[in-house]
Amino acid sequence: MTPTRRTFLSAAALAATALAAPPATARSADPYDTLRARWLDLALGTGYDPAGEPYASRLAAVGARARTLSATMAPTASSLWPDHPFDPPSGITQSYGRLWTMTQAAVQPGTGSTGDAELTAAVLRGLDHLSATVYHPGTTPYGNWWEWQIGSPRPLLDITAALGETLGAERTAAACAAVDHFVPASALADYSGTSTGANRVDLCRSVALRGVLGRDGTRIALARDALSPVFPHVTRRDGLYADGSFVQHTWVAYTGTYGQVLLDGLGRLFTLLAGSDWQVTDPARQLVLDSVEHAYAPFLHDGLVMDCVNGRAISRGYLTSDDQHLMRGDHFHGQALIAAIVLLAGGASTAERERWYGMVKGWAQRDTVAPLLTAPQFGVADLTRLRAAADSTAPAAPEPVGHRLFPAMDRAVHRRPGFTASIAMASDRIASYECGNGENPRGWHTGAGMVSWWTEGTGDQYTDWYWPTVDWYRLPGTTVSTRRLADRAGGEWGAARPDVRWVGGTTDGVHAALGQHVKGVGSTLEARKSWFCAGDAVVCLGAGISCADGVPVETVVDNRNLGEGGTRRLTRGPGWAHLEGHGGWLVPEGRLRTLREDRTGAWSDINTTSTDERATRRWQTLWLDHGTDPAGARYRYVLLPGASRARVAALAADRRWLDVLANDTTVQAVHVPSAGVTAATFWGPGSAGALSASAGAGVLAVQRGGTATLCVSEPPRTGGPVEVVWDRPVRAVLRSDPSVRVLSAGRRLTLGVTPGVSCSTHRCEVALA
Repeated sequence: MTPTRRTFLSAAALAATALAAPPATARSADPYDTLRARWLDLALGTGYDPAGEPYASRLAAVGARARTLSATMAPTASSLWPDHPFDPPSGITQSYGRLWTMTQAAVQPGTGSTGDAELTAAVLRGLDHLSATVYHPGTTPYGNWWEWQIGSPRPLLDITAALGETLGAERTAAACAAVDHFVPASALADYSGTSTGANRVDLCRSVALRGVLGRDGTRIALARDALSPVFPHVTRRDGLYADGSFVQHTWVAYTGTYGQVLLDGLGRLFTLLAGSDWQVTDPARQLVLDSVEHAYAPFLHDGLVMDCVNGRAISRGYLTSDDQHLMRGDHFHGQALIAAIVLLAGGASTAERERWYGMVKGWAQRDTVAPLLTAPQFGVADLTRLRAAADSTAPAAPEPVGHRLFPAMDRAVHRRPGFTASIAMASDRIASYECGNGENPRGWHTGAGMVSWWTEGTGDQYTDWYWPTVDWYRLPGTTVSTRRLADRAGGEWGAARPDVRWVGGTTDGVHAALGQHVKGVGSTLEARKSWFCAGDAVVCLGAGISCADGVPVETVVDNRNLGEGGTRRLTRGPGWAHLEGHGGWLVPEGRLRTLREDRTGAWSDINTTSTDERATRRWQTLWLDHGTDPAGARYRYVLLPGASRARVAALAADRRWLDVLANDTTVQAVHVPSAGVTAATFWGPGSAGALSASAGAGVLAVQRGGTATLCVSEPPRTGGPVEVVWDRPVRAVLRSDPSVRVLSAGRRLTLGVTPGVSCSTHRCEVALA
């Protein structure tokens, strides 16, 4: 049909309303209409040229998908489309998602179906069918709660907002009644169970928009007020911690995916309610704004978000979808997080927005693996916002340099000018891995000290079919029993947690001393592992490696994805190895074994909702074999990301570059003179070189010229006092944290530390004699 002006939906006109002027003087007489128009701007975009790229092709694709969906819709008592039955309830969510695609095609310009009355009628038939058969107040929820309370309300309410008067009062009332039934006020009454963190924000989003569409200010106020428990820092379970950690599902480090959902949802709600009678005024909202640089940006690297904070989402890859065939992965999740940051910028100060836009511009310029500004996952709304940020006058921010430790979720990020690395650990607080809903059944060892790292030119290392083709028993940096494990070993939803406490470390913001008491999932393996981040090297020590599984135990020095048919050359010398285009390793002890192999896999092997498409990638593996049932084995090696072959060989020959002071189950310690670093992980009372501690502790001494900083933490988190001695002449104590008492100074420095239970770093700066 040929659309006429009369057939255009009211939402199309609303989509032209500018969002950028929320002050009260700019509001219409009807606040609900204002909020509805603002929501549509957020959802559908504004200020773009539908005939220009990348918008034109994106809009045309929406139209094409919508027409296919309309033609294949076939309502029955148990489904709206044959391939998405209502049981499991994910079929309901997917059906609403398809109707939302059809709605966008009808109300957005340039889709080829703009204002199409037949397409709109198909949407209405679909809504009526879902309302009559399954998503109504007479239905008792079954299956996954998320589909009923979050998955389905989001597209249903978006459709209701977009269709407006075309929908009619009766259908609008039915949508509101359904949301009231499945997301009652009681869902926001207590901050507990499934109503925490990112889930809480999603629930508030549904309740707030339901209030707007139902013209019910009490519902909007309820949603606004229910956001407040999300803002403060938490000290246990779900939420954002003062150290920048973000935990969801009680036991899982989840900055990258659930954290993204939280930021996206808060950005939409802050912007929606700004300047209205229901604006978010809780001063604690500033903690959310601060988290962009404190909690989220540290895990973003050249446009990707590190998989160590993506939970079970690492297994998603190519998800089965009739709408779009997109490769998920670290860049996909990172780009979604960046888009959420830009969205949140609408509620930030001018200075914050300027800094964030600078970071976005830098990520966009450096992400050559999956260009941010044309990313296929985005519709025109996100593309418009991202391009505005990238085109701003803010200077592009480079990747930062330094070390960040996140004790509350057992993660660390080390950044140098030439590389970025992350370390993923596990304890009785943070799960070894998460599986559930048919996802990530083989992530057993991802928290066993997996070390991920990127240098220039290796941004696709964990993107390019990494997880379907990697050997799950040989994840880089881990020490594991090779005992074969069943899928989902240790239990689902973060149940696989080792009964260990000593996990964590200390940092001065540049260097770090980290340690992990490892116990294997589904095995008798036990080990003490330490990482000392000093300069451009990561010194890796292991001790007390014991196991009685009747199988070999291995420490995986590294396992690099070389891509399809990769030909990067591996060179070996006495006590060292180097991989062209990646970096090198010093392995002065033990026999380094290597293997180059092609491995084939499909995303469906590790995720039941992914496609069966298969791929082959070439792998370069380096490992140390501790033998069958070792008792007290140990290792030491040094990771040198980005180092040249000459540099690796030179360091291997330099006996003065590194001094390993101790490597046993009492203490592991090193001295790196060129970096001015002496560092130790004390598993209990002990001494190594010039350092000693009265209890389990992480200790780092960094000398810069005539001054030095001593950093101390207590990873066992007993809260008991720790006494640390540095047998080094001290001329004066320059400053120290309130938790640090200087017991003596002069011929040696003796500190008494009251550590608390959060594994915080406690500092003392001294002038050396």
